Amino acid sequence: MRVYLASRHSRREELCHYRVDIENAGHVVTSRWLNGNYPETEEAERQRCALDDYEDVCAAEVLIAFTEPPRSTSSRGGRHCEMGIALGRGLGVWIVGPAEHVFCCLPQVSHYETWESAFAYLVGEDEAWESALLSLAGEDA
Repeated sequence: MRVYLASRHSRREELCHYRVDIENAGHVVTSRWLNGNYPETEEAERQRCALDDYEDVCAAEVLIAFTEPPRSTSSRGGRHCEMGIALGRGLGVWIVGPAEHVFCCLPQVSHYETWESAFAYLVGEDEAWESALLSLAGEDA
């Protein structure tokens, strides 16, 4: 499965550990932003970062968003935009943490309290997830 990991930028190192877990389980992480080469200073660089993130979300089958408790940090919202792209494209969307906004409450959004529970589902239920994806695409499982 191709997975996009979304969170606030300050959690990048934490998500790099989750990327290793996912890749060791035989899946692919499409999130190039985790590589840490996003200076975001010049307009052209910011545009490149946005295009990379957009392409990476579109290349995924599921987006896993790591959310924050309400009013716990200042947030610029890139992860919210990425979630919107995933929802708009009909990708699977998983939330790890609390619901940050009303779109986290959509019926097609799966909720996990911890990374460990989301990862357990990812590695333990691959066949069920693939069947669900095929069903969403209108194909027989």
